[in-house]
Amino acid sequence: MARVRTDTIHPFARGSLTASGAQYSTLVTGAGDTYTAVETVYIEGPDDGLGRVLEYEFGLTGSFQSSGTAEGVNFKWQARNFGDDTWVDVSPAATIAANASVLAEHTRSGYVAAQTNLNRPQIEVQCIIKSNSTGAETAAGKTKNSSYVRIIYGG
Repeated sequence: MARVRTDTIHPFARGSLTASGAQYSTLVTGAGDTYTAVETVYIEGPDDGLGRVLEYEFGLTGSFQSSGTAEGVNFKWQARNFGDDTWVDVSPAATIAANASVLAEHTRSGYVAAQTNLNRPQIEVQCIIKSNSTGAETAAGKTKNSSYVRIIYGG
């Protein structure tokens, strides 16, 4: 029987404690229809003979909004091996409909198999946003501290 071990990390939205327990990263605003990173975190999972990385479990929450009511917001979560250039989309791009002028939370969760550019215990994870058209409105977002990454090893 193969040995399986997991490590769960909560690397997002660090800061002062709050009465509600909910912490958020700084609100980041991106201009126009070019993706802007809301937060990028480095995760250093143990590399001590646990076996190879089998998969990752993600539970990722962010709050997103547009600067006005005419344009929506696109967001997605990405990950990559630390030191690699190529990001892997761990959630497809999602569109929040126009009139997204109030912050609204959106969660993406599930398992992603180890693959090219995402198969090591040392990874980076980021949330990126953009306006879903070329108009004058901007997209803004922040990540939530309940977001987590679980690395699942086997061997």
